[in-house]
Amino acid sequence: MTRLQVVHTLDSHVAVIDGEVELFRYTYRPDSPVLESPKPYLHPIRTRSGHVVSLYRPHDHVWHKGIAWALPVVGDENFWGGPTYVHGQFYVQLPNNGEQRHEGRIELASDGDTVSIAHDLTWITESGAHLFDERRELTARALDDDAWVLTFMTALTNVTDAAVAIGSPTTRGRENAGYGGLFWRGPRSFTGGTLVAPGITGSGDDVRGQRHEWMGFAGRHDHVDATSLVLMVDSADNPHHPPQWFARSEEFAALNPAPFFSEEVVIDPGATTRFRYGVGISDADAGVAAGLASAVRAVLEQAARS
Repeated sequence: MTRLQVVHTLDSHVAVIDGEVELFRYTYRPDSPVLESPKPYLHPIRTRSGHVVSLYRPHDHVWHKGIAWALPVVGDENFWGGPTYVHGQFYVQLPNNGEQRHEGRIELASDGDTVSIAHDLTWITESGAHLFDERRELTARALDDDAWVLTFMTALTNVTDAAVAIGSPTTRGRENAGYGGLFWRGPRSFTGGTLVAPGITGSGDDVRGQRHEWMGFAGRHDHVDATSLVLMVDSADNPHHPPQWFARSEEFAALNPAPFFSEEVVIDPGATTRFRYGVGISDADAGVAAGLASAVRAVLEQAARS
């Protein structure tokens, strides 16, 4: 029987341990500079056999950090990091890099089979304005000998007196660049890997912008003769489900179910909008993607009922 353990380093991060393997480290109080829009992130992320399937602060986009909930267009604010897309000017560095700030306590629960992490955050603009309160919950559990699943839930409450529109560079005029939301950046060795969705295998150029309930990325590791699969499932209750996907494979490995790809999500004053995702991590290749997606979906639906 799998017995997951949790280790909390106060005011820093939580690690979930599977035997001798640290499955992931969730840094909830990062030391990122303002330019990178400080936000909690998961890195390193590992398969059950210990292979790392995430990348932290790559030189091409230093604001990419493993798996993170990152939004490039929140009204006129940037909670993604780096420059902001301005139509007609391309990317411009503006004084608008906001912060997702951890507040209060980290709440942990573990029964051996699962580990749950919950905490509250405030979204503060670079100028100091308070836009959102957020409640975030993560749960990890083993699926089988080769795979485990992470569920990620966020509830964003608009605490301002005006509606806030969440979008993407595409909603601001850049074609097929609708990134934003739960974003995974994979290892360098995964570049050129295989993207897989229902009935489709291909590259990022093939699938970017398509709508699917789930999508996976299979990549090969350096140093070891192994392939791993990272797969994301969108909850049927999420806004704009099934989402358009922002995915890359040739430039670098990235996967992102993007609810704001080509249409904004508007949160009215005092309103709360929720998103829920399942992420499967497997010591396998693209051939098991459909089965892994079914298993992750079952866990996600169970989490939604609880």
